[in-house]
Amino acid sequence: MTADPSDSSQTASAGPPTQADLARRIADAALELGFARVGFAGVGRFDAAGERLASWLSNGFHGRLDYLAGPEDRADPAALLAGVKTLVAVALSYADPPEVVELRVGRDGPALLGRVARYARGEDYHLVMKQKLSELAERCTAIVGRDVVTRVCVDTAPLLEHEVARAAGLGFSAKSTLTIVPGHGSYVLLGELLLDVELPPSEPARQGCGGCRACLDACPTGAFVDAHVLDARRCISYLTIEHDGSIPRELRAPIGERVFGCDVCQEVCPFNATRAPKPRAPELAPRPELAFVDLVALLELGSAGYRKLVRRTALRRVNRFTLARNAAVALGNSRDVRAVAPLARALAEHRSALVREHAAWALGELGPLCDAPGRATLERASREDSAEPVRGEAALALSRLRQ
Repeated sequence: MTADPSDSSQTASAGPPTQADLARRIADAALELGFARVGFAGVGRFDAAGERLASWLSNGFHGRLDYLAGPEDRADPAALLAGVKTLVAVALSYADPPEVVELRVGRDGPALLGRVARYARGEDYHLVMKQKLSELAERCTAIVGRDVVTRVCVDTAPLLEHEVARAAGLGFSAKSTLTIVPGHGSYVLLGELLLDVELPPSEPARQGCGGCRACLDACPTGAFVDAHVLDARRCISYLTIEHDGSIPRELRAPIGERVFGCDVCQEVCPFNATRAPKPRAPELAPRPELAFVDLVALLELGSAGYRKLVRRTALRRVNRFTLARNAAVALGNSRDVRAVAPLARALAEHRSALVREHAAWALGELGPLCDAPGRATLERASREDSAEPVRGEAALALSRLRQ
C-alpha cells in the first residue's frame, strides 16, 4: 500500500495487529508528520539499477561526483542496516504556491535578480527530512510495540533513492531522471527509513511519461543524452553547485540568471502544470531573501554575509566564492548596464581568481554596454592580473568588445 493525505480509509482490527495493520498505522503516522506520500518496499537488490549506474559512471557522466563511484554497493539496501526487512519511502513536497512560480520583479527591475532552485529557498531539506524521519522512527517503535532498529536516509546515503521510491510505489521514473509522484508532480524530496520490521510492499505506480519529451528538449545546456540519461557535466545544477572550478565557456550563457540549481526540466513537465495549490511542508516555504537574490550583493558577499545567507539552507553546499562566480555569470547574462560597475570592481579587486575570471567574461558578454572604465579594467587585467586564466579571459573579452 501507498498512502496519501487525501486517503480517508481507516480500518479497525481486533486482536494482534497484522502486517497490513502496522503498515497502515505507520503510513498514517508519516502523513501526520507532513509527508506527501509514503510507501513500502522489500530489501532485495536493485541489480538492474546498479548496472545502469555503472554504465553511467563508465561514460564519465558524473563529472566530479566521485562519491558516486565509491566502494559502497548502492544497489544493496541490506548493506546499510543489519537485519533490515522493509524500506519505508517518503516524499516531502516543496511545491511553490502559484503566486511565486514566476520570476518576481524587484524595485529596480528583474535583470539584477538571480534565481535559486525551488528546493533550496527554505530550510535545508536535509535537516527537515532527518527530523521528520527520526520522529517517524520513534512512532514506529510505539506502533510495533518493541524497540525497532532503524536507519534514517536522505540523499547523502549510499542508496538508489529514486529506485527505492519506484519500488515503494511513490511514483515512476521520469525521462528527466526525477521521480514523478502522481498528484504531486516532481517537486518532491525523497527520504527513506530502514526498518527491521517486515511489512507488505506497496503496489507500483502505473503512470509514465508516454511520448512526452518536454524536459529533454527544454534543457538550456542540452544535458540529456537520452531519456533517463543525464550528463551531469552539462547540467546547470551540477555546474552551479557541485562544480567549483571554471565553468566551460560555452555553457555560461545558457545558465542565464540561475545562481544555485535549475528547475527548467520540472517547469515544463505536464505533471507539474496544474495551477491548483499543492500541499507543501511549511518548513520548506521560500524565505524572502532566497526566493530571488540580489546578484550584486552575491558577487560582493563577505564571510559574515555568507554565513547569514546560507545558515540552515541547502546553499551551505557551496562556498562564497562559488556563489560569487555564479553571480558574475548571471550578471554577464543580464544584458543590463547596471552590471558593468560591480563586475569591473570584482575584476579589479576580488581575492578569488575564479571570480575575477568569470567577471572578465561577463564584461565581454555585456558587449557595447561595457563602458570605458570597464574596458580599462579589462585592459589592466589582461596585462597585470596575477592569474593566467584571468589574463586570458580578459584578453578574450577585449577581443570580443572590439569586434
